[in-house]
Amino acid sequence: MKKILVLHTGGTIAMSADAAGNMAPGAQNPLDSYENPFSGEVQLETEDVFNLPSPHITPARMLELKQRIAKAASEGVDGVVVTHGTDTLEETAYFLDLTLPNDLPVVVTGAMRSANEIGSDGLHNLETAIQTASAPDAADKGVLVVMNDEIHSARYVTKTHTTNVATFRTPTFGPIGLVAKHGVVFFESLLRSTVCPIRTVADNVFLIKAYAGMGPELFEAIAQPTTNGVVIEALGAGNLPPATLPAVQKLLDMHIPVVLVSRCFNGIAQDVYDYEGGGVQLKQMGVIFCQGLNGQKARIKLLVGVSAGMSTDELARFVATANS
Repeated sequence: MKKILVLHTGGTIAMSADAAGNMAPGAQNPLDSYENPFSGEVQLETEDVFNLPSPHITPARMLELKQRIAKAASEGVDGVVVTHGTDTLEETAYFLDLTLPNDLPVVVTGAMRSANEIGSDGLHNLETAIQTASAPDAADKGVLVVMNDEIHSARYVTKTHTTNVATFRTPTFGPIGLVAKHGVVFFESLLRSTVCPIRTVADNVFLIKAYAGMGPELFEAIAQPTTNGVVIEALGAGNLPPATLPAVQKLLDMHIPVVLVSRCFNGIAQDVYDYEGGGVQLKQMGVIFCQGLNGQKARIKLLVGVSAGMSTDELARFVATANS
């Protein structure tokens, strides 16, 4: 019999709506009264790690969760399910993906509708997450996100709709598996992974989004000795307005790592355009191009690399591609 640890962290899946339809955390997590539907097949252990809306989740909380999962791996647990609010679910999942070994299946899930709403999706998502975590093929695939009967890699999945239950999607690549009537089916495997078992998390790693007519002001504001890194969601294939360049160069001169991704929903950042502010110039300046991650994921990866104490060259190699 598989032993699965379920760790609750809060979010909509743990909330109830009031008469006006407003949702908030309550004194009692409705998931605590959940009865194991897999009795005789899966042994469930449940813990409330914390009960927070996902905008309240910080990297320090992610580290706390990572440490609990690492401890569980030495306690004979066969898999872990984490319930989480959806707003920052992808960031927590990717943080765990970067900092935990792949031999223990870890599945993150949540809900778009609270426990007492019509059509609530929380219990169904929890059950399919448990099924996935206990599946024979779930190990060595990195941290997984299971929602709406789809299995996604934490590395690429993102929230695409504010309220739709089918909000989690993997742009460009699609899900790596499905939860079907007769079990869990995987279609893809993880290419490779670098694990960073960090013990602390750095602060002051920022995310800035580029826009038409952007000036240097935001970059100048973070050009501080306490800044540990910045990720830029750049235009198109990886370009910036010319007025930003002196401020970006100042960050680089201060030895602050600057990482660039595209703000586009699909595709990867590349040094394609050779004009002022184009990707070719940015690459020559020393900006790190990160391929395959969105802005929030690239920030998590940069934060983990900085927290691991990587050298400049190590950090550039680590952040440059999602497949590492």
